[in-house]
Amino acid sequence: MAVGMLRSVWSYRGFISGSVKREFQSRYRNSLLGAAWTVLNPLAMIVVYTVIFSQVMKAKLPGVDNSFAYSIYLCAGVLTWGLFVDIVSRAQNVFLEHANLIKKISFPKICLPIIVVLNAGISFAIIFTLFIAFLLLSGSFPGISFIAIFPVLAIQIGFAIGLGIIVGVLNVFFRDVGQFFSVLLQFWFWLTPVVYPTTILPEGVRGYLDLNPMATLVMAYQNILVHGKWPEWSTLVVPAVLSITLCAIGMRLFRRRVGEIVDEL
Repeated sequence: MAVGMLRSVWSYRGFISGSVKREFQSRYRNSLLGAAWTVLNPLAMIVVYTVIFSQVMKAKLPGVDNSFAYSIYLCAGVLTWGLFVDIVSRAQNVFLEHANLIKKISFPKICLPIIVVLNAGISFAIIFTLFIAFLLLSGSFPGISFIAIFPVLAIQIGFAIGLGIIVGVLNVFFRDVGQFFSVLLQFWFWLTPVVYPTTILPEGVRGYLDLNPMATLVMAYQNILVHGKWPEWSTLVVPAVLSITLCAIGMRLFRRRVGEIVDEL
């Protein structure tokens, strides 16, 4: 079944790439600067986070002797959390938003979550490349440990799309699921050490962070980018297993309900 699905996706690779290209172009249609906004928007955000927090507000990160430490800590958390939210938010509505396409054209419906990941990945790649440029220019690049970003990123993407497919399928049949999940994401953000260091939390509370897979992943990014250290691989076992499990559940749920999705839409 999995091999057949991969073959069908490969045969529709032109449809996938065309859809990604059209969505990218549609964002800046009728815009004077066009695709330049793909750089200007993230560049403005990085400038605000780095210059304002480090030079104007003089924000410091406890235990790190680097004027840019908190800015890097903040960017590491905000950018990677943004990727997670981008994927799950798009995935939860992907079947509803493409209802007309699903009903009118025959194609492997699994292409839609793939398009979601590719679109989110392109946006993340652009902004993260600018962030890397800042790290290099400020002399804050973490060194060889930077390559640990890639396995952490793979775990996060798997976790996000697995969860997104599950929520996306359920949202077709129960529209309250999408509304509830949007509210949940707001609480989830503040339960994840994105903008605050874990050192400010009471000792009794820190232990509960292990129950939050996104907290583990975000802290892994921050450990790499701020401290230039390899992540504690043992802490990533649970998020990795959870990512695989969610992807398996999501695919099983999708295969069993794909026919009903078309009828429901």
